[in-house]
Amino acid sequence: MTSLDAAQARRRTREALGAAVHTRPVLSRDGLNERLFTLAFGALVYPQIWEDPVVDMDALAIGPEDHVVAIASGGCNVMSYLTARPAAITAVDLSAAHLALLELKLCAARKLDSKSFARFFHDAADARNVEAYDDWIAPHLGAAARRYWDGRGWLGRRRIEAFARGFYRTGQLGRFIRAAHLLARLHGVDPRDLLAAPDAAAQRAFFETRLAPLFEAPLVRALVGRRASLIGLGIPPRQYDALAGGASMAHVLKERLGRLVSAAPLAENYFARQALGLAYGPRGARPPYLDPARFDQVREGARRVRLVHGALTQTLAAMPAASADCFVMLDAQDWMDDAALGALWRELTRVGRPGARALFRTAADAPLIEGRIEAGVAARWRGDAARDRALTAADRAAIYGRVHLRVLET
Repeated sequence: MTSLDAAQARRRTREALGAAVHTRPVLSRDGLNERLFTLAFGALVYPQIWEDPVVDMDALAIGPEDHVVAIASGGCNVMSYLTARPAAITAVDLSAAHLALLELKLCAARKLDSKSFARFFHDAADARNVEAYDDWIAPHLGAAARRYWDGRGWLGRRRIEAFARGFYRTGQLGRFIRAAHLLARLHGVDPRDLLAAPDAAAQRAFFETRLAPLFEAPLVRALVGRRASLIGLGIPPRQYDALAGGASMAHVLKERLGRLVSAAPLAENYFARQALGLAYGPRGARPPYLDPARFDQVREGARRVRLVHGALTQTLAAMPAASADCFVMLDAQDWMDDAALGALWRELTRVGRPGARALFRTAADAPLIEGRIEAGVAARWRGDAARDRALTAADRAAIYGRVHLRVLET
């Protein structure tokens, strides 16, 4: 890729992000926050995605004949879907950095053995990972992904070297968690101490006595009360407002953190372990794609993933009618106005095969598409509130207000 090609790719990313996020005048406070978000989102945001792929696969019932269309984000869920052996996955993202990360994972699955793959993405803090990249992965990457990983950050280090020092400490999310830990320690609490809790009751007690009081501290309340404060979580101003829902952000974050650290035993909840220690744990405390018993499924499926740099609606518009079975939209619709939401669901209806499943999450515990898209389109997609509540309760990430599943009627 030439420097001109790279500049064009960056410009396309900025333009796509701006179309998705910018809704207020640039010189307004909210408009400035929106521009700050798009600036931050142009770099790597999520070293790890924060939606539970086990819930996704259970809800979508992914099978060997299915074509899955998913927003890529950090790539963990797309990689985990490969354990269900779908016929094809189209992974879409506005962020070139996220696509570079997913391509790195796909190429590593094809070129490394199981042990080296686990060292690269489970441990993600070993100098041998950089050697493996140079010897086995880099020669097989596309030009854009190789340019990204060989590129240098503001300290002059190659980006791939993050896998020698602790990859999950990087990205906007990793830096946000590290800042949150520092803030907690300034108030006399080390969140890592919760990792020693022997059972769920002890986890909840630690939260109630040590972590929950932090959200009453004046400094914490002042910091999280600003829309720009959650940009490190990939939350633009529009979604910040939906997440708050009229309550104080400190109250909302306290409730979500309480769910996260008590949703499942820490031995089974890698989301909580990442929040507390920025690392995976043994056995169940890792994404499905990092289970050594499933490595062959991941390796075999890696060639069936197509990467697309762009917006989901435009990607769907370029696909044939009735050509996909499962759609994973993460929380992207929280960013959208009614016009964008309507355009998306028209394309989902056109591209979906009869019985297609669409899965998405929202910051608020409330309906999203009802009353906002065309009645004829909405009527084609069947939902079940009780099922949505069960999916939400099962999601170990525990940070969303609701998980939604809709099924396309024949």
